[in-house]
Amino acid sequence: MTTRRGFLSGMAAAGLGGNAIFRESAIASLFRANMIAGDRSAESVAEDESYWSEIQRAFDVDRTMINLNNGGISPTPSHVLEGMIRDLKFTNELPVEHMWRVLEPRIESVRRDLAREFGCDPEEMAITRNASESNEIMIFGLDLQPGDEVVISNQNYGRMIAAWEQRVRRDRIVLKQIAFKVPPPSQRYIVDQFKAAVTSRTKVIELPHITNLTGQILPVKEIVDFARARGIEVLVDGAHAFAHFPFKCDDLGCDFYGTSLHKWLLAPIGTGFLFVRKEKQRKLWPLMAAAATQDNDIRKYEEIGTHPAANHNAISAALAFHRGIGADRKIARLRYLRDRWAKRLLAESPRVKVLTPLEKSPYSGAIGLVSVDGLPFDKLGEWLMSKHRIVNTPILHPEFNGLRITPNVYTTIDEIDVFADKMMVAISKGIA
Repeated sequence: MTTRRGFLSGMAAAGLGGNAIFRESAIASLFRANMIAGDRSAESVAEDESYWSEIQRAFDVDRTMINLNNGGISPTPSHVLEGMIRDLKFTNELPVEHMWRVLEPRIESVRRDLAREFGCDPEEMAITRNASESNEIMIFGLDLQPGDEVVISNQNYGRMIAAWEQRVRRDRIVLKQIAFKVPPPSQRYIVDQFKAAVTSRTKVIELPHITNLTGQILPVKEIVDFARARGIEVLVDGAHAFAHFPFKCDDLGCDFYGTSLHKWLLAPIGTGFLFVRKEKQRKLWPLMAAAATQDNDIRKYEEIGTHPAANHNAISAALAFHRGIGADRKIARLRYLRDRWAKRLLAESPRVKVLTPLEKSPYSGAIGLVSVDGLPFDKLGEWLMSKHRIVNTPILHPEFNGLRITPNVYTTIDEIDVFADKMMVAISKGIA
């Protein structure tokens, strides 16, 4: 029989006993949830509302609105927020001592915890403020010459495309954007689109691990293997991937990876990481200047001037909560919530299109993109928000559009069903 002492010992054994601060209610909720789950499969637990109601207790969220834009920023569990606020207050008492000398050194524990979860050496893990910062370190940090080619997709995150376009203007590199169908016919098809764009002048490929548009998971490992054989660097934008679905660094084989932690890890706003393989650190410049003695030091990417230690120190508590749920249970629940609304709407009308792989596909997660023929997606999104207080994300792309729907572990079945109910009304009666 699992005891609370045994549960806490297990979390400590996972390397999360030091700075991962829990309030009593958070521990109790995770303990009760794990008692409910027992030894059942992740898929079985995904449908057990008694389990997920315990997880939902860890959040203080505004239930007068239904937040289905967790792909932007997710709320953090209350105990994680309280830990950050505690450190902010402590900082403010005497910042030069409390923040710089007491709190800031604890970043090394955070580095260790994140490296263990990602599956890399701590000396390859830089703590950043978000995926954009991590990705722009990669984009601007590599030396490129006029005429060097960079291959990306037109489904890359807009800010990353803008960063490459600035390098085109400033450094006269050549930027090539590939397109692929949604949903794609196969993972091999995606690889082939990248391969077809590569020439002898290609120096870099940059791609999302999972797109922010339709939630398609891309075949990173296959693209990395192809590129490495040709001396091409691959930069991976993992903004929506880390702590969303299970994977390790070795599963990708990449040398560069950037992500945000305030999405699926549920860490405080303003947290992310950058992975740079040790042998690649010398050739990747930081965004802000670092001493030459730091050429081979992952911490050179953290040279951003004075910044709060409280935000990044709370990452360990968020990571402990994530591990308390379990990555397999988490993705099973997220796919269950996605399929619950998506399959219902698809069964309702042939006018409904979901451009995200569903059912048993391993190539998608919580994110789903839906459109309804005859209903302008922007007006539909506004109607859901203004009339029914359902937060959603309109997606406009040159090749497709729709509403991006992203629940998270605190999302209730009732909230998913209300969204589906209102969509059914819009399909049958319109939104006038």
